[in-house]
Amino acid sequence: MAAVNVVAARVAARLPARAPLVLAVLAAWVLGWVLLRGRDTLQLGGAELTSLHTSLGDGMDAVDAGRDSNPFFLYFVNYIRLFLDEAVTFVQALISQPSFGRPVPVLGWLGVVGLATAVAFLYGNRKVALLTAAGFLSFGVLGLWQESMDTLALTLTAVTLSLAVGIPLGVWAGLSDRFHRLVTPVLDFMQTMPTFVYLAPLTLFFLIGPASATVATMIYAIPPAIRITAHGIRQVSAETLEASASLGVTRVQALRHVRLPMAKQTIIVGVNQTIMAALSMATIAALIDAPGLGKTVLKALQTLDVGTAFNAGLAIVVMAVVLDRATSAASRRVEAERRAGRRRTVRGRRLEVAGVLGVAAVLGYLSYTYVWAAEFPAQANLGFAVRGAADAASLWVQDSLVTYTDAVKNGLTNGLLNPFEALLTGSPWWLVAAVAVAVALLVGSVRAALVTTAGLLALVLLGLWQDSMVTLASTLVATILVMVLGVIVGVWMGRSDRADTLLRPVLDAGQTMPAFVYLVPILGLFGPTRFTAIIAAVVFAAPIAIKLVAEGIRRVSATTVEAATSAGASTWQLISKVQLPMARSALTLAASQGLIYVLSMVVVGGLVGAGALGYDVVAGFSQHQLRGKGLAAGLAIVVLGIVLDRVMRAATERADAAAHGALHGGSQGGSQGGSHDR
Repeated sequence: MAAVNVVAARVAARLPARAPLVLAVLAAWVLGWVLLRGRDTLQLGGAELTSLHTSLGDGMDAVDAGRDSNPFFLYFVNYIRLFLDEAVTFVQALISQPSFGRPVPVLGWLGVVGLATAVAFLYGNRKVALLTAAGFLSFGVLGLWQESMDTLALTLTAVTLSLAVGIPLGVWAGLSDRFHRLVTPVLDFMQTMPTFVYLAPLTLFFLIGPASATVATMIYAIPPAIRITAHGIRQVSAETLEASASLGVTRVQALRHVRLPMAKQTIIVGVNQTIMAALSMATIAALIDAPGLGKTVLKALQTLDVGTAFNAGLAIVVMAVVLDRATSAASRRVEAERRAGRRRTVRGRRLEVAGVLGVAAVLGYLSYTYVWAAEFPAQANLGFAVRGAADAASLWVQDSLVTYTDAVKNGLTNGLLNPFEALLTGSPWWLVAAVAVAVALLVGSVRAALVTTAGLLALVLLGLWQDSMVTLASTLVATILVMVLGVIVGVWMGRSDRADTLLRPVLDAGQTMPAFVYLVPILGLFGPTRFTAIIAAVVFAAPIAIKLVAEGIRRVSATTVEAATSAGASTWQLISKVQLPMARSALTLAASQGLIYVLSMVVVGGLVGAGALGYDVVAGFSQHQLRGKGLAAGLAIVVLGIVLDRVMRAATERADAAAHGALHGGSQGGSQGGSHDR
């Protein structure tokens, strides 16, 4: 127990060593707020524009005016836009939209269900095939067949292009250490940048529509394809590569016959993550007129139509579950066949493939030939019942639980959100900047402080200081709630295998579910307020924080835990004095990732009453005179994200270094103590 006490004491002593200085800075801030409240706050009304906003708007108008005369657009951008528009339109013509002079698509509902089920069976198993068939049929039952196929068309197009780019780059990153080091920070930036921010610049180049939506989806979906493919290539054992090299295999042959086959399962996992990312972004891209279910949800949210939003959100969830389970089953099948040595006969496999594809071909022919197999039967549409039930449930919940929901909303709003917002928006901008730089220096590093300085000056120059502070207040409150959930649930999962087995599928589903879906039930509970946006952000960010905390708790040495337990430590003492202090770096990383995930929900929050930067971005899409301000708001979100990410990364590195030093010192102390005892 002495060694445990030494390690825990060292970790606890090293990590918060600068806490008194941070508290002193915060106390000075509060005092300055009391004395200087309301001065130099840089307020700007919702319809007010700065000269920068006007210049940005004029610049966007100039780009639009020169679209058909500027060589860059004529010979480059316009061709890309045309290709992407045609690609999405072609897939829509196959499965969702009337085309080629026909009143129905080439492949009607029966053909699509048959083809999707066949693919799920051939690459997965019977259970996944039944799930796929039921899932696709549910799109028609919900009355959203065409909208669902539009979403699927955009997703498939973006996934195909993302994999065509991502897998080769991932292979390159797996083979080249130099390229891996070069591409990693780019991927970090792409994944930490809030997804909505690049929608406005994309529309400037590719206009509103499928092309911009496809590019936006690719930006979000390519990083996991590159990362996971590179990981699969790199994890091939050195012994296997040496054995192949000793046989005279060239690098190209080693890649084709050794690396890629052994990394196949990992690459399929990358395909799964790419599909999930693309589906999530394809629904969010409704903000720039992307076709499909996202547009239905967006219109319903704007009119506070909970029933319609729930119905469309349910279809999105079903699509996410079907695509996730199908690709996961394909990954498991690849691994099972590898372990079994492909003992299954080629003849038997060929007969199975021929039979399944034959049935799918017959169903496709029927859907091409007959209207009843092309248009989903109207009498099977039960969407009105689902919408009615959702509306009734929403009204019942609001009437029955209003006392409790209002208590929660008012308690958190008055107890956390309003004080944070008053402190950030009521203080002089230079005081907030000075405090932020000092905190970045104390908890992070000199580089983090310099990035903070540059970022805050950029917010001032963008003319959106007040809105940025309102957004920051909501982000900090949501992050606090995320960490409360992360610590409570993460410790439970880290200490209990049963809890981990029970909760991990729920967390996985939460991470794969598109962000729009979260808003529907929360909107029904709390109405369109800032609090609704905060809770939606918490639901979006909590799964990753919980997983990181659980992993940190699980990595605490079993020997240390056993020693503390045998010495009579209670459960609370074990958690608070051993496991949490020794998992401090995991907690810091969870806070960092949770904060970035929360910030990525800013624009979605702008749809349901969050205001500030999120509203500015949304208004920039819908009101021409606010385009420049919307673009500036998007840049402000990027700046906030970069500043917060760099500070949290520096804090994580400091925590890791301190924990490593504490553990190293503790082990030395334990060894010396042991020698002394002997």
